Amino acid sequence: MSDSWSKRTKAVHGGIRRSQYKEVSEAIFLTQGFVYDTAEQAEARFIESGPDEFIYARYGNPTVSMFEQRIAALEGAEDAFATASGMAAVNGALTSMLKAGDHVVSAKALFGSCLYILENILGRFGVEVTFVDGTDLEQWKAAIRPDTKAVFFESMSNPTLEVIDIQAVAELAHAVGATVIVDNVFSTPVFSKAIEQGADVVVYSATKHIDGQGRALGGVILGSKEFIRGTVEPYLKHTGGALSPFNAWIMLKGLETMALRVNAQAETAQRLAEALEGHPALARILYPGLRSHAQNALVQRQLGGKGGTVVSLDIKGGKEAAFAFLNAMTVPVISNNLGDAKSIATHPATTTHQRLSDAQREELGITPGLIRLSVGLEDAGDLINDINNALEASQK
Repeated sequence: MSDSWSKRTKAVHGGIRRSQYKEVSEAIFLTQGFVYDTAEQAEARFIESGPDEFIYARYGNPTVSMFEQRIAALEGAEDAFATASGMAAVNGALTSMLKAGDHVVSAKALFGSCLYILENILGRFGVEVTFVDGTDLEQWKAAIRPDTKAVFFESMSNPTLEVIDIQAVAELAHAVGATVIVDNVFSTPVFSKAIEQGADVVVYSATKHIDGQGRALGGVILGSKEFIRGTVEPYLKHTGGALSPFNAWIMLKGLETMALRVNAQAETAQRLAEALEGHPALARILYPGLRSHAQNALVQRQLGGKGGTVVSLDIKGGKEAAFAFLNAMTVPVISNNLGDAKSIATHPATTTHQRLSDAQREELGITPGLIRLSVGLEDAGDLINDINNALEASQK
């Protein structure tokens, strides 16, 4: 594989490991263990495994390794460790490097499960976490201390689509030697250059755009070889958060078409947002690709002007109107995933963020009328017509 290849080419050919049969489609090595020719070979492998030597699927597997190498090449990272889910990746990236007494600064606009890890799990084990408005650099400056061990944020927040300046936050964190961990799901591996912009560790839920067809769970942590093999791998291989070989194969297949899907989805999302902006049934529309978005200038610089695949609609009339909207749709499905080939509508206040208090949701801008719409691969005209009809029904 050539370093000069584009992302599209790396997503098809990166990490290929062919068997003696020279198959075109990657093989699924559906095995939990591996056979040694001699007892001496087994002993040697447990002391130090080579790049094409495996011990146990919880530690590594040829199919999983192909996925790790391909996504690392795509992201511009030295290495990667694949996990059983996106949340296993978030938890692994944070917990593997932190201990009691450490200090973390995090953006407060987070997915509910990410917030649970930072507030409850890390706090339970003596890690101090300070939350800030991720879009306010002055709050980052005030919160980051000489003893801060890490900063964590979603580069584009779920579900209010705030965009955080990776380069600026990274400069503040690196000034005190803190590690920058970025959950990059909404920005996608297609549009983001998080590592180039200063992130030390990038986390993805592969369940989203990487699979892209609602089939399997998966996640991945990307970073330096020292961090992935020296910090993350020992933690995850002993705690059991490994990705299954079959799911790794699904993710490999997903990577091949990811750029085509994500670009098409983002194009439709932009058209949809522009068509709905100013709609009388909407209290507000949130889409980073709109010029009216608070961080649109940052989107131009950080994401090449691409606003992503998610549009959030704040419907007038609160929960009752939002539910009427959801029930009137005929094209999108009601579910709680995103990045899928099918458009998916979610009511965060009663699903993904229902665990939060009313005050927390209000602070984050998650109103009773907010709908997170993950734009799929349907015809843009069909989707726009259907959303318009559902918005009309929501106000009756």
